[in-house]
Amino acid sequence: MKILHLDIETSPNICYTWGLFNQNIGINQIVESGYTMCWAAKWHGQKGVEFASIHEDGEEAMLSRMHELLCEADAVCHYNGEKFDMPTLSKEFVKFGLAPPDPYHQIDLLKVARKRFKFASNKLDYVAQFLGLGKKVKHVGMDLWRDCMDGCPKAWKTMKRYNIQDVKLLEDLYKHLLPWIKNHPNHALFMDTDRPVCPNCGSAHVNKVGIETTQTMQYQRYRCMDCRTPIRGRTTIVDKEKKAHILTQSKL
Repeated sequence: MKILHLDIETSPNICYTWGLFNQNIGINQIVESGYTMCWAAKWHGQKGVEFASIHEDGEEAMLSRMHELLCEADAVCHYNGEKFDMPTLSKEFVKFGLAPPDPYHQIDLLKVARKRFKFASNKLDYVAQFLGLGKKVKHVGMDLWRDCMDGCPKAWKTMKRYNIQDVKLLEDLYKHLLPWIKNHPNHALFMDTDRPVCPNCGSAHVNKVGIETTQTMQYQRYRCMDCRTPIRGRTTIVDKEKKAHILTQSKL
């Protein structure tokens, strides 16, 4: 399975406003809509991070290259990408007349962090530091975005380091959270093998570790010895006679 780790950086919307707090901005107050300034992407398990920006590549070339990568990917890993990165890119694609990319699965690590854990903050920088994975590149804040929009080479150098570091953190976090990700795209569907493999990482190093019992059935439990994902067998280990008896009892 080809997994693409992805992060984009966008410009802010530029608007006319009479106040600073609790404003309702009308569409006739919008001077310029926000746009994708740059992106960084990395294939899982491979060296090197690819980066493209309006500053270095131009808007259309930058977006066309991202479109190509998405068409190659079986799955895309991001942080809040389902609500932000991917819809933003789709808006840019349709603007330039690009067709929807070929279908891909999405792995949103923000959703995993919110659903499976109780971190004090679910921001990528906090979660990464809490787990000892590193931290984001420090910068001056909004002024960095403004300077990049003005074409400042020094600001763009910082933005590039910032964007690339985010993708490196994303891949490290993905590997750390992998056994906790439910409904991960199944690696077995992308592999030509008859051996049982871990659905989360594709490893064949899977051991039996016990029995899982539901209300009416029992299943063999396994654990991946590489990524440590707990796995439940697909078929029940209850024989037909006992299964019929259990189902009959459950209806009484």
